[in-house]
Amino acid sequence: MRLVHHPVLCNYYVTYRCNATCSFCDIWEKPSPYVTLESVTQNLQHLKKLGVKVIDFTGGEPLLHRQIDQLVSLAKQHNFITTLTTNGLLYPKYAEKLKGKVDMLHFSLDSADKEEHDRLRGVKCFDFVMESIRIARNLGERPDILFTVFEHNTDQIEVIWRDICLPNKLVLILNPVFEYNAVQTGTKLSTQTLQKLSYWAKQKNIYLNEAFISLRQDGGNHTDKPVCRAGSSTIVISPDNKLVVPCYHLGTEAFNIENDLYTLYHSAPVQKLITMEGRLPACEGCTINCYMQPSFAVEMNKYWWKALPSTWKYTITKGTWKQLFT
Repeated sequence: MRLVHHPVLCNYYVTYRCNATCSFCDIWEKPSPYVTLESVTQNLQHLKKLGVKVIDFTGGEPLLHRQIDQLVSLAKQHNFITTLTTNGLLYPKYAEKLKGKVDMLHFSLDSADKEEHDRLRGVKCFDFVMESIRIARNLGERPDILFTVFEHNTDQIEVIWRDICLPNKLVLILNPVFEYNAVQTGTKLSTQTLQKLSYWAKQKNIYLNEAFISLRQDGGNHTDKPVCRAGSSTIVISPDNKLVVPCYHLGTEAFNIENDLYTLYHSAPVQKLITMEGRLPACEGCTINCYMQPSFAVEMNKYWWKALPSTWKYTITKGTWKQLFT
């Protein structure tokens, strides 16, 4: 049963450029412009009209955009819930400017072992994450640690939780790795690892959407009975101001926004593609978290119920639940 009939999330790619070279991502390989203040100002007005609640300023590395603090401020002026994930390299530079403007600030950290984390990210950023935590806490911010879970690094969950998150009163977000296109992420998560993640999801100051586990146990999205609602729950805007449909990772078409996102979204070509969400050949077996999360939120099914406890736990912890109803 569909509960919400409008998009709730915007994945706003401010640039595809990145100062890391993560092995499990290909975005950093793409040439890219940066979004403009003018286009963001116009699009935010239309996103509000479309019913979007959350703006995820993403990339690439979003802090490479020199006006990122202004972009986030614009979103807050429209009462959006804001979220931003960074590898930490540039956070010390922008920390003061971002203070109080990002509701869900995430620092990527995949291991408590400096060498392992830096190897996964392709750049020496471990020390910058540690420094970013210190600076953010001193500013009164409440960042989260975003931990990408691979088959080989699950032993690091307890170490990061115990030695980094709990002492700093940070939430540890467990983000199971996913494959897309030709990007290889190593061995798929085993049944044993998924069971281990289910255990950790129930611990204090840890967030993991348990529907992610259930979806993987079911073999991911199936085109004959899709759970994915990427196109109708999420709006994707590219750095060159295009609407990407039905999602970034598997998107088949991009439409020039041309100052009228609202009309474009409701146009026949876009709506036709949205009806194909979860049904394209590339959608078979998909487990892409950033589109499954909003998909679970807009339609009541077994994944909605699986996602509910952990999602509610996180929104209460972060204090964003009130904003969802405004």
